[in-house]
Amino acid sequence: MMVLTNCEGRVGIESARGSLEAGRSALDAVELGVRDVEADISVDSVGRGGSPNILGEMECDAAIMDGSTLMAGSVGALKDYLHAVSVARAVMERLPHVMLVGDGATRFAREIGAEKVELLTDAARARHEQWLAANVPPDARTGLDHVPLAEYVRRTVGDYSSGGTTVFLAIDSSGRMAGATSTSGWANSYPGRLGDSPIIGAGLYVDQRFGACGCTHIGEMTIRVSTARSVVLYMKQGASVQEACTEAARDLRDLKGGTLGPVVIHALDVYGNVCVLATQVVVKASAYYVWRDGLPAIEQGVTSIAPKNV
Repeated sequence: MMVLTNCEGRVGIESARGSLEAGRSALDAVELGVRDVEADISVDSVGRGGSPNILGEMECDAAIMDGSTLMAGSVGALKDYLHAVSVARAVMERLPHVMLVGDGATRFAREIGAEKVELLTDAARARHEQWLAANVPPDARTGLDHVPLAEYVRRTVGDYSSGGTTVFLAIDSSGRMAGATSTSGWANSYPGRLGDSPIIGAGLYVDQRFGACGCTHIGEMTIRVSTARSVVLYMKQGASVQEACTEAARDLRDLKGGTLGPVVIHALDVYGNVCVLATQVVVKASAYYVWRDGLPAIEQGVTSIAPKNV
């Protein structure tokens, strides 16, 4: 049994660990771990306390995947509900679909009785207003619903201060693998923006025959090269988890044009070997956390940086 999570996931790894030790499934473990992060207002990029879009609206994305069946569920631009990851799991288990977005995702959350809350905290609102004051003229700020937004959203490129997605990958006592992601998305983004977190194959992919992968940071990049699925495919082709992540980093660095920046890849193979690899230094993503059955405590690891020649 084991759990791998990124820096944001430190607040949820104990719940994931306890779930596995109690004999629950990897799917339960990753959901429980993510739920703790979504509810913790100290994490400024996931769930309650996360960062809103440019209009000050909270739009949350999440995904979950069962590596034993390859079933998955995800939600995008979900508003007003605390546990996007649980809504994603309900999509997987209750609907003939994989993804719901926007009003449909919010309707479904209401239909299943998901927990409704005010996601935008006072601290997040203050950060948002500070950003608007520095980047949007006063006359535009008074009527953002009626002015072109693209010019102002472009000013967010290169600002990684709001953190990123949380990723949980787990193996349970039966050898089943699962993964989950959750995020409030790119701070001050254009309304309706989806990153890679809810996109199966880009930000999350789990196949317990080979391994699991979850990604954080610039989802626009991982969408273009299907990073999470690629890592698992490279392992299917015989690469070690380290080799698979390195090859995926090479794919990302080969991208030209569009939004470019850091990506952090989190992966494990069927034997529990771990690789957390970044395409460039990201201070807030410098650590990750691992628990394995038999370890007396959760271990902290240091994110490695892909070689410059990759």
